[in-house]
Amino acid sequence: MKNEQELKEIVKDRYTKIAEQGKAENASSCCGATTPSNKVYNIMMDDYSETSGYVEDADLGLGCGLPTQFAKIKKGDTVIDLGSGAGNDCFVARHETGSEGKVIGIDFTPIMIQKARNNAEKLGYNNVEFREGDIDAMPVSNDIADVIVSNCVLNLVPNKQKVIAEIFRVLKPGGHFSISDIVLVGNLPDALKEDAEMYAGCVAGAIQKTEYLQFIKDVRFQNIQIQKEKPIVIPNDILEKYLSSEEVKTFNTSDTGIFSVTVYAEKPGTKQEKPKKPLAEIIDGPCCSADGNCC
Repeated sequence: MKNEQELKEIVKDRYTKIAEQGKAENASSCCGATTPSNKVYNIMMDDYSETSGYVEDADLGLGCGLPTQFAKIKKGDTVIDLGSGAGNDCFVARHETGSEGKVIGIDFTPIMIQKARNNAEKLGYNNVEFREGDIDAMPVSNDIADVIVSNCVLNLVPNKQKVIAEIFRVLKPGGHFSISDIVLVGNLPDALKEDAEMYAGCVAGAIQKTEYLQFIKDVRFQNIQIQKEKPIVIPNDILEKYLSSEEVKTFNTSDTGIFSVTVYAEKPGTKQEKPKKPLAEIIDGPCCSADGNCC
């Protein structure tokens, strides 16, 4: 397998191509930007179309869950989306945090950032911004986010421990994350693990479920929960590109499982309450009269 920087470049190139084509083309392949198989598959994506705040132009048919559905976002929250793509999860988060909140999307693919900014401008969302950068070195300050979400992105980053440490740094004390990702139970065949396209396609970069959860514990997150879990089945016509017929049969009958999980965890500490408006700003007129009688 290639080194970290080479893997990042593979992913960046892959997702640049995804950004340049439409959702229908992306949905025709395993995870987008490949030659379509002989059937139309989108093996990981959950359906956003009924989700409040959903923006069709920002949905490229990627992702493996609906983290914003489980993220417990409140009005006025500051939310960060890791691997924000064309902005779909940011716009769903913006619906939850409202105009008084703030949403920051981070992505390392320039064309994705531009697509997301264009979408935000068309929608008139002045409290949603997109920053270009790596999620293992986020371009944000410490203790800034109430909530962090991400959808099928950590598995694309070679150093997952570094990303989780960054999430801890950026969250406010008492803040939390809800992240959808791909994990494994059992071992993938070497032909799948070592293929760059399968890495960029969300599978080969996945790690063991137990290891994934342990990384989160090691950083001192607490109240760790699996909010949703679903199996991912790779179609045979995709497996056959990498495995013999006998190997496909063995893989399909083995104990190896590929799963989409949505994981929730909290950073220790107590979140400070947002300052309340003075009564004089809420009531029309002065709070107290000249004779000292308060309303």
